[in-house]
Amino acid sequence: MAATMRGMNACDATRHWLEQVVIGLNLCPFAKAVHLKRQIRWVESEARDPDGLLADLVRELQFLAGADPEAVETTLLIHPHVLNDFLDYNDFLDLADAAVEELGLDGVLQVASFHPDYQFDGTDFDDAGNLSNRSPYPTLHLLREDSIARAVAAFPDAATIYERNIETLRRLGVEGWRALMSTAD
Repeated sequence: MAATMRGMNACDATRHWLEQVVIGLNLCPFAKAVHLKRQIRWVESEARDPDGLLADLVRELQFLAGADPEAVETTLLIHPHVLNDFLDYNDFLDLADAAVEELGLDGVLQVASFHPDYQFDGTDFDDAGNLSNRSPYPTLHLLREDSIARAVAAFPDAATIYERNIETLRRLGVEGWRALMSTAD
């Protein structure tokens, strides 16, 4: 994926994906406001192994837990040098959840997952539904549970977001998604 992003670094490529795909297709109706208010913390991990990434994740979880939500609402921890294999990445998510729990942040923060090769269980790799969780680089999205609850309460029919996204992505198709990803502003 990185090759199609015309030489962008990992943070810029991920920002492009957020703007063009996540916000542009309205896959997450909550993303636009935090992006426009500059409340997203963009962190590119230099980790080269899972232990280094876990240390970065712990540091970012602690930072987000202590940060003023008006200044930093959410964090995108992009890790281009480690866990590029989706199965290894998927296994790491158990460690991420355990870190949240060990820090006493269960119910406070959660980690959402995005990967260039994301594949939901029971789907074919090219199923357009997988595109909802595909990003240009492996990315851990750290979210505040209170913010999620407020956003869901304010959004009518929040339960239908996933189904609407799948429909949007199937209409767009894999080739349309690739075109969005390769278009630089």
